[in-house]
Amino acid sequence: MNEVKGNRPLLEIDRFSVRFGDKIAVHELSLSIARGERVALVGESGSGKSVTALSILRLVDHADLSGRVLLDGEDLLQKTEQQMRGLRGADVAMVFQEPMTALNPLFTIGKQIAESLRLHEGLRPNAARKRGIELLRRTGIPEPERRIDSFPHQLSGGQRQRAMIAMALACRPRLLLADEPTTALDVTVRQQIVDLLIALQEQEAAERGMAVLLITHDLNLVKRFAQRVAVMEKGVLVETNTTEALFSNPQHPYTQRLLDSEPQRAVAPVEPGARRLLDVEGLAVDYRTSAKGLRSLFGRSTFRAVHDVDLCLRRGETLGIVGESGSGKSTLAATVLGLQQPAAGHIHIDGLPLATLKTARSRRALYSRMQVVFQDPFGSLSPRMTVEQIVSEGLTMHQPDMDARARRARVGSLLEEVGMPADAMLRYPHEFSGGQRQRIAIARALAVEPELLVLDEPTSALDVSIQKQVLNLLTNLQKKYKLSYLFITHDLAVMRAMAHRVIVMKSGRIVEAGDTLDVLHAPSHPYTQSLLASSLIVSPAGVAQTPTGTVND
Repeated sequence: MNEVKGNRPLLEIDRFSVRFGDKIAVHELSLSIARGERVALVGESGSGKSVTALSILRLVDHADLSGRVLLDGEDLLQKTEQQMRGLRGADVAMVFQEPMTALNPLFTIGKQIAESLRLHEGLRPNAARKRGIELLRRTGIPEPERRIDSFPHQLSGGQRQRAMIAMALACRPRLLLADEPTTALDVTVRQQIVDLLIALQEQEAAERGMAVLLITHDLNLVKRFAQRVAVMEKGVLVETNTTEALFSNPQHPYTQRLLDSEPQRAVAPVEPGARRLLDVEGLAVDYRTSAKGLRSLFGRSTFRAVHDVDLCLRRGETLGIVGESGSGKSTLAATVLGLQQPAAGHIHIDGLPLATLKTARSRRALYSRMQVVFQDPFGSLSPRMTVEQIVSEGLTMHQPDMDARARRARVGSLLEEVGMPADAMLRYPHEFSGGQRQRIAIARALAVEPELLVLDEPTSALDVSIQKQVLNLLTNLQKKYKLSYLFITHDLAVMRAMAHRVIVMKSGRIVEAGDTLDVLHAPSHPYTQSLLASSLIVSPAGVAQTPTGTVND
């Protein structure tokens, strides 16, 4: 570790508080980061971790900041805005969670990197371009000489995040703040970004003592990346410790609950002789894509998103579908639901061919047996409808003869079933948390008494403890009603907890299938092996150690 400035921490936060009017977002937080150190600030949504990171750079509007934030002994809270503009990007840089919104869509990656170099180092355009190409090369972007002229939308998610890291490192900052830098990425890309951050930090630490403060709710990421961990709950720092000690012997009850939020396998055995509810044979799905160049004169080309897929699902069984973005798993689910037309193959629901259902009435009868719960609980519920209207919508369509009193009673019963209070009926989605909204979505799906639920990443947008609650709810509902689940996920820990069997998809094809535990313990396909290698599944179990960190009451 670089000791240029003696034993003084690079960053020292002392009794730091952030207020928005009467609301305290961060309360008297004290934390230090040494030169060359990687520290993770962990907590669920609303814990104050992102507000803390943004407030270090004074990027939060209408906030009352108090306490001290010392960077190499200089209090950032006492600096003028002009001084802060000179410091941001040069001494302290930030990698944001969503590069598509953090990057300017109107400028190329090269121009956005060059802007920081011009402002802070006064480089001329040619020199800035040369430095930008080298930064893109360091961050692992292929063909950097060409990619530097790309716009953000022309890069993949992983490449955009690498470009964000290149921009952050352009002026070689002393402190890098990384706010959920891998949340929107696939599991293998996530591992690549984590490994990249570690390699770059270690190189910069050796030369300049650069430290990293990682903001995250992802315990897998923390265990792989951080040397020390600080845990926040409701704006208060409750525990700090080395990563190894915190995971093996957490002291604060909130930390213990976080580590205990890993989904536990509790699937009920499928009944012997359970009937086959869903059969898919030789399924292929094409998308029409605009051709380019001279080919556009001759019409359109097609892209095959799903290739020759076979699967079956029995009553009371969960079939997990695992794969990264673009693997075809969501397209497969949409086709099963009748939302996408197959190019080839057959789909049978309880022995009835989906292709023979031509009339609106026959399809409506089928859709009452199949429902879907989407990934985003914020986007899948209409903000203009009350919870009662949302949950009763399916009843109105599929059971039009039900009177208003019976319908309201049914909605109340469904909300109680998913753990929501009765007074939720007259409220709107924005009044609820993400976990509560997903419970409402599940109630909506259950309203028409389906036999098959398609669950498309139903917990990926939720905090770990809320995720566990929703998974427990789904497990209990399956046991009670013998529901069949087609469960789409990229999270192998969730798959292990929920699925009886699993299929692994890559580039539209099933590359491996089998019982879940067999696939997890002895994967045969290299792609499945790479997914498992990229998914560090956290467990608090370990050899008990004497705690050496601090716990705040």
